[in-house]
Amino acid sequence: MTALQKQVPAGQLRKSEDRVKAPLHYPFWFGGSASCLAACFTHPLDLAAPPVKVRLQTQPHGAKRNMLQMFVHVARDDGIRGLYRGLSAAQLRQLTYSMTRFGVYEELKDRLTTPNSRPSFPTLVAMASISGFVGGIAGNPADIVNVRMQHDAALAPEKRRNYKNAIDGLIRMSREEGVASLWRGVWPNASRAVLMTVGQLASYDGFKRALLQHTSLQDNIITHFTASILAGFVATTICSPVDVIKTRVMSAADPKGIVHLVTDIFRHEGVSWMFKGWVPSFIRVGPQTILTFIFLEEQKKIYRKMKSLE
Repeated sequence: MTALQKQVPAGQLRKSEDRVKAPLHYPFWFGGSASCLAACFTHPLDLAAPPVKVRLQTQPHGAKRNMLQMFVHVARDDGIRGLYRGLSAAQLRQLTYSMTRFGVYEELKDRLTTPNSRPSFPTLVAMASISGFVGGIAGNPADIVNVRMQHDAALAPEKRRNYKNAIDGLIRMSREEGVASLWRGVWPNASRAVLMTVGQLASYDGFKRALLQHTSLQDNIITHFTASILAGFVATTICSPVDVIKTRVMSAADPKGIVHLVTDIFRHEGVSWMFKGWVPSFIRVGPQTILTFIFLEEQKKIYRKMKSLE
């Protein structure tokens, strides 16, 4: 027994050890701020005024433009300045959708993490599903404005909405279409958010844990990069079908029911629609996922240093 153990009662020593081993509780907004920072870099990938992904998902069946041709078409029509059009809507989306899902997920994970055990991967998937569903509902209004601002340049001039920014879009939608319009497509959006959160957050934690346990990698930026790019691949793949449906519902001038819409898509396009726009989606989701988790891990590192726990 050490001199310290002789001086400190056993009960107090165990409590002290538990406090040291207990997981650190990070601020709720860390995920949102990391996502906002990532969006500043990846917005041009998601938005070629409007984004290639949205144009590919909404172009009529039979159109033959591939991703490269669509990039050239968008750049020629809208110029370089168009790359950051709609950034306010993207930031508002991250401040609602991403902040909520990351915050709820981390809160649930903290509650289920003890000094001697961590949540299993199925538990992480369940927590990510709950977090994504709540985040999808919270971020739906901003997501609609984001999609509309992206898709606006693809419309004929007389049909464009020409929102000045995200707040203007929310106000005009409420006035012109009613407050209920802010929740159009909320269920496919929430479903997509569940899949995206499972694909990103639960997969990232799972890949990171596996890399640390079964390889020689340490808890550093190399591990964070590897785990995040794998998570981005998973998220893009499982989200693709719902993403196409969500985009078409939100961009439609005359919205149809989900069942009717999916039936029409299957009738006219077969099964190929499920992965329409997968490559441009991954080009956006991959870097967005990588940068988000790198920024998140760096924020946590700085926070630990501030708390003298590094």
